[in-house]
Amino acid sequence: MPEPVFRKGSASAPAGYFRWESAALRWLAAAPGGAQVAEVIDVAETHIDLRRLAFANPDPLMAENLGAALARTHDAGAPAFGSPPEGWEGDGFLGPLSEPLPLRLQPSPTWGEAYAAQLRTTLAIGVDRRVYHRSDTALVEAIARRVELGEFDDGAPPARIHGDLWSGNVLWTRDGAVLIDPAAHGGHRETDLAMLALFGCPHLDWVVSGYLAQHRLDAQWRERVALHQLHPLMIHAVLFGGGYVRQSLEHAKRYR
Repeated sequence: MPEPVFRKGSASAPAGYFRWESAALRWLAAAPGGAQVAEVIDVAETHIDLRRLAFANPDPLMAENLGAALARTHDAGAPAFGSPPEGWEGDGFLGPLSEPLPLRLQPSPTWGEAYAAQLRTTLAIGVDRRVYHRSDTALVEAIARRVELGEFDDGAPPARIHGDLWSGNVLWTRDGAVLIDPAAHGGHRETDLAMLALFGCPHLDWVVSGYLAQHRLDAQWRERVALHQLHPLMIHAVLFGGGYVRQSLEHAKRYR
């Protein structure tokens, strides 16, 4: 009997999109003891085939195990902040398959430099689409400058992050949580935790508990959650407008 396969495909996807996703999944899967990720069966220019998964209701133990495994994925590290997954060169993609936006991947010595480049790339798209206006640009640029100068760097080395870890990209199965649809790159481990909190995640407190039992974070990490949420909110603002514009600017104002 052939193995069950889920095909994700689009003839209009940007060139290399599915190779990017495949590289990201394989890179995350290579982390020793790390979080489970969707298994790549085949990849082509217009599709990627993944092993089909069956949903199960999550419980606190599953969530705690996810947290610990995610910490081990992060611990596997990356060559630099802003570095792409192994097997991929250049910028990546972030956002829905129907309209993926560029993810700026510029290997940098600090998280602040890499994150500032991502903020500015998305801000420029938002300005072009008239989502953000002059006063908004000044605000976000001021935050990007502070970030770039290292005011929020904590000295931690580059982590191997999923990069788009909102709750919809965590699929719960009988064997535990499986991560899908990554935008994996060398980044800050707090980014994935902030993304899980942004739109809600089942048993989030247990996820965090499992994570901290595996890898301690500094005492100020919760104060940076909104900063790590700023870029994904800007992505949503560019794609969907509406309340996401206001929410992204409110997050930015916390750090001006």
